[in-house]
Amino acid sequence: MPEPAPTLRISHRNGVTELLLNRPERLNALDVPRFREFRLALTEAAHDPGVRAVLLSGEGRAFCAGGDVAEMDRAAGEGRLPEFFHELTGEQELSVREILGMEKPVVAALPGVAAGGGLSLALAADWRIGSPEAMLVPAFPALGAVPDGGLTYLLPHFLGLGGAQEMLFSHARIDAPRARELGLLHEVVPAGELRERARARAAELAEGPTFAYGRMKQLLLSAFSGSLETQLALERRGAVEAARRPDLAEGIRAFREKRPARFTGRPG
Repeated sequence: MPEPAPTLRISHRNGVTELLLNRPERLNALDVPRFREFRLALTEAAHDPGVRAVLLSGEGRAFCAGGDVAEMDRAAGEGRLPEFFHELTGEQELSVREILGMEKPVVAALPGVAAGGGLSLALAADWRIGSPEAMLVPAFPALGAVPDGGLTYLLPHFLGLGGAQEMLFSHARIDAPRARELGLLHEVVPAGELRERARARAAELAEGPTFAYGRMKQLLLSAFSGSLETQLALERRGAVEAARRPDLAEGIRAFREKRPARFTGRPG
């Protein structure tokens, strides 16, 4: 008997770690063990100095349908649904924290639906590319569930309070063109070009000033929770930290010499 295909494929190329969810028959839905495997792979990529960018995608016609509803149903039948959701949302929370907190750019490639917790994962990424078939679906209201994975934090930041209310309370399904208009997707490319374009974008980011990208991620997140004075102080500290690293000096030289910069991400 051949061994079953892994439900998470991990590959490395050009300084990019690619995490491919591989349950196409279940729209790449995740149960607790699979969420934990995904989260541990994110943690490993975050702490690997050889990894300069991360690419997330899903096999088949979906990015990720969120939590595995079949496993939810099984847990409900066994009378352990609260325990199941406690574990599932815990792993999802850690995954989203890892994506948002890692000091490396994260690209998400959406071949199709990103629903529920899968939408949270996609929105946590720094750059989102979708095919014309991409569809963003909150999904939680249809199940009678409360959004998790940071969705009630992320959606108001993207759409404002009114837009988030509209998306969550109307059981919205946002198609690729509308998602691009709203800034939920940064690019829409033909389905046959999606994986290639996402890999190219991740490689472009991997060649960039990863320390600066990491600080930009932190600053963008803190911008909505702190005062202007706090944000200015954080920016100044980040600027001084960047000045201690070779990448900034290289960027200045490259600009003056009218050539592409060769960033390394080395600490100095």
